[in-house]
Amino acid sequence: MPGQVHKHQRIASVLADEIRAGVHTGGSRLPGEYALTQRFGVSRTTLRQALQVLGEEGLISTHAGIGSFVTYEGTPLDNRLGWTRALAEQDTALHTETLRFEEVTDRDLAEELGLDSGAFIALDRVRRLADGQGVSLERSRVPATGGLAGLPERGLDGGSLSRTLIAAGRTTDSGEGVVSVRGLDTAEAAVLHRSPGESFLRLTQVYRAADDSVVEHVTSLLDPARFELHVRSGRGGRL
Repeated sequence: MPGQVHKHQRIASVLADEIRAGVHTGGSRLPGEYALTQRFGVSRTTLRQALQVLGEEGLISTHAGIGSFVTYEGTPLDNRLGWTRALAEQDTALHTETLRFEEVTDRDLAEELGLDSGAFIALDRVRRLADGQGVSLERSRVPATGGLAGLPERGLDGGSLSRTLIAAGRTTDSGEGVVSVRGLDTAEAAVLHRSPGESFLRLTQVYRAADDSVVEHVTSLLDPARFELHVRSGRGGRL
């Protein structure tokens, strides 16, 4: 039983992260039970326990014979671990500007992550308020292996990197991150339309699949006036 509890909580965590990231948008229907049991390799009983957890957290509403629908109405900021959440003006419209989307070679990062190949998909995005002021700058690096090679030429699935990775079978099972505070350099300040030296949160995260392979490396600069660090530990976990 303890193993089963851990399994359904893990599934709930993965789906909750996807909902908060905007992979499953408010009002949309989650994939059916059969599709989800096949994806996670679990029984219907385990899956229903996971869906119950999501329902208790206010993320979905399940209707017998119809399915489960997303009810989360927060502002998704594409952070699948859910570590950062907007502090204020949750209903303020943000728009995303893509600064870079191409294949690159970064042998230093490959060495840091323990990868043989230095080929990555680079996706840099800034999120702005209506007045053009940037509140976050995110630099994602995804190993350009298998079906992900040539991704910039094909484009993202629905404009979402998270959805594209899931479609390619690159599902996040765990992640770790380091947060610090640093001043913006001249180039970062210019992109964000902020002042050089202005203090921003710097969050570096590594997402891994169940086999411990690297799914994505992300470095984010976040406006501390609008983001907070939310840390939660569970049984067997530690801060």
